[in-house]
Amino acid sequence: MPKKQSTAFLVVFALLLSSFAVHAQALVPQEKVDLTIISKIKEEGSKNSKVMEYLSYMTDVYGPRLTASPQLKAAEEWAKSKLTEIGLKNARLEAWGPFGRGWTLESFSASMLKPSYAPLIAYPKAWSPSTKGAVRGEVIYLNAQTDADLEKYKGKLKGAIVMLTPAREVKAHFDAESKRYNDEQLLKLANAQPSAGGRGNMEMPPEMRERFQKMMAEQQMAAKRMKFVFDEGAAVTIEPGRGDGGTVFVQGATVPTASGQPRKSAYAPDAPAIVPQVVVAVEHYNRMVRAITKGVPVQMEVNLVASFQDKDMMDYNVIAEIPGSDLKDEIVMLGAHYDSWHGGTGATDNASGSAVMMEAVRILQALGVKPRRTIRIALWSGEEQGLLGSRAYVAQHFAKRTDAGANQQFGPPTGGQPPSTPTFELKPAHEKFSGYFNLDNGTGKIRGIYLQGNEALRDIFRAWLAPFQDMGATTVTISNTGGTDHQAFDGVGLPGFQFIQDEIEYSSRTHHSNMDVYDRIQEEDMKQAATIIAAFVYNTAMRDQKLPRKAFPGQVVTAAKAGQ
Repeated sequence: MPKKQSTAFLVVFALLLSSFAVHAQALVPQEKVDLTIISKIKEEGSKNSKVMEYLSYMTDVYGPRLTASPQLKAAEEWAKSKLTEIGLKNARLEAWGPFGRGWTLESFSASMLKPSYAPLIAYPKAWSPSTKGAVRGEVIYLNAQTDADLEKYKGKLKGAIVMLTPAREVKAHFDAESKRYNDEQLLKLANAQPSAGGRGNMEMPPEMRERFQKMMAEQQMAAKRMKFVFDEGAAVTIEPGRGDGGTVFVQGATVPTASGQPRKSAYAPDAPAIVPQVVVAVEHYNRMVRAITKGVPVQMEVNLVASFQDKDMMDYNVIAEIPGSDLKDEIVMLGAHYDSWHGGTGATDNASGSAVMMEAVRILQALGVKPRRTIRIALWSGEEQGLLGSRAYVAQHFAKRTDAGANQQFGPPTGGQPPSTPTFELKPAHEKFSGYFNLDNGTGKIRGIYLQGNEALRDIFRAWLAPFQDMGATTVTISNTGGTDHQAFDGVGLPGFQFIQDEIEYSSRTHHSNMDVYDRIQEEDMKQAATIIAAFVYNTAMRDQKLPRKAFPGQVVTAAKAGQ
């Protein structure tokens, strides 16, 4: 073909392609976004925000909100009243369970007496029993890495304060602990490919398998040490906390378990007696280990007073609604877990998410929106013990798993036989559900959203994020994220989502630590998050169709009748 004819052909071909692309695009319905209401949401969220006020009540007034504790119940009653005051309807506490015993720390002190006096940065583990008054005495370092090592301490631990683990290396922090996503990281998330298969089918690389096996061996030895000191009648155990520089990460007490026996939780109604357990700042712990290994006696005094609450073994989720109109039987949900650990006041984990959700519904109420679908907020309890509150709620209202793996939170971490197909009993409300939005990764601003493998939502969520480009939220990733309450919905085939958030100091400083307090919260990030979530919830409530779903994750064996 002559050059001029070739050029003309290419021009015509390009025009035809362009015309076809425009025509094809016209066949795909564009996601409608009401920019007028989005503008009003942004203005209300920035100028009249109550999010930090809500956060302060949750953290400064009610403090740590351990599942089943009186502090959590008081905070739940406050949230219910506040949601009613905002104007939501049907505010209530919905019971689930039985969970187990509540626990309250009444007083605690720990100090080193010799070789010289020093107050210690230390915290008891949750559900640890009280000491029998102030325990004062020489500290024994249980330097045991094998069964043979344990035998050397036979008959030497009765009434003793026992250090359970070796010293831990403390390294300098040359890099900043607080982090935000950079453009390269967000681009990587946006370009992520769908994961192949479920977690249960993955094969570990050899080096990862080796690390996993080492970790499992260490955990088994730690369990043997704990059982040994209990059998030997120790008065208190102490161990170093993760973290350094005054930050101590502390969670629940360990229940000694004989080999081959199922593990029990310290909060279980029939939990066996255990030794009082204390976590000490690593620098203070290491000092005592070094002194003892030099042959210098170390003495401590520990006094722990705690109480258990066992009259009401149930726990509660806070629920409230903005009623819908023409599609009122269909549900849009937003939520966050309300419970926390006890070292701090549960600010970034997860009063931040709870306050953001309350602020999101306040924004919508303040604007007087009339949603088509009913908008329902939930503040969950029992998340820290395995998403218990949200899983119970989903099982009661939407879908209940009926196979043998119903209580399995995660699949096996190594390769092997594929797991059996999950089976479900669906409730009538399962078909009426549109979507659930969750926030539970600290104080960081929203940078986008995880699709949880639901590619059909990519263009919808891109359109919803477009008005928030100026706020730094643009990324939509096919990737999954785990570890929080959206999994309770996603696991039964309902659209459930967690937002991408800046890390800030979540893993390094605040998550489950004594530094999880109000002052580590970033106010502007909280306002941004509440504004975006209010918009996502509004868009979900107003669109003509429910959010598209991905393939159902199992087999329906029974379908409950209406009213069940």
